[in-house]
Amino acid sequence: MLYLCSASPTRAKLLNQFGIAYTQKPVAFDEDHINTDDPYAFVYQASKGKLEAAERAYGLETPLLTADSVVVAADRAILRKAYTVEEAREILLRQSGSEIAIVSSLHFKTDAFLLVDTSATHYRFDPFDADALEAYLASWDWEGKAGACMVEGFCRSYIRDVRGRESTAMGLQVEVLLPWLEERGLRDRG
Repeated sequence: MLYLCSASPTRAKLLNQFGIAYTQKPVAFDEDHINTDDPYAFVYQASKGKLEAAERAYGLETPLLTADSVVVAADRAILRKAYTVEEAREILLRQSGSEIAIVSSLHFKTDAFLLVDTSATHYRFDPFDADALEAYLASWDWEGKAGACMVEGFCRSYIRDVRGRESTAMGLQVEVLLPWLEERGLRDRG
C-alpha cells in the first residue's frame, strides 16, 4: 500500500492497471512559484514540492508517490494546463501537425528509500480535424490535463510516431516504479 499524492484519475487508473495497491491522498502545492523555462526542471521541482508537502501532511509511515507532467511544444515552450476553452484551443493548435514531448517526473519515498525519475515520451501528430477538435473542446475532457492533451483519448487517432512509454505520457512512468515496488512487496501480483 502506498499513498498516491495526486488527484489525477489517470494516475490512479495506471496504478489500478498495474495492480498497485494505493490510497489517493492529494496534497496542495502551488506550481506557479516555480521559475524555470526548462520542462525537465519544472516537473522535477513540482513533483519534489508535492513530495515535501505530502511528507509534512502524512509522514513516511506509508510510502509516498508524487508526480507531475508537462507538455512541451516543438519550440520547447511548456504548455501548461488550460483553464478556458480558448486557452485549450490555442494550446492544442500548437500541437496539431507538430511534434511534442510529454515530460513526467515521479518521486517515490519510504522511510528508508527515495526513487526519482524524470522521463519523456515524444509524439508526432497529424493535423487535428477541426470538427473533432471542437467536439473535444466542448466535452471538457481536456480540463486538468497538461497541455490539454489526452494521448489515451482525443489525440490517439492523430499519432503519427511515438518514442517512449505511454504511461509516461499519461503522467506516471509506472514501469520505472514497478521493480522497486515488487522488491518491497508493494505490488499485488494476483
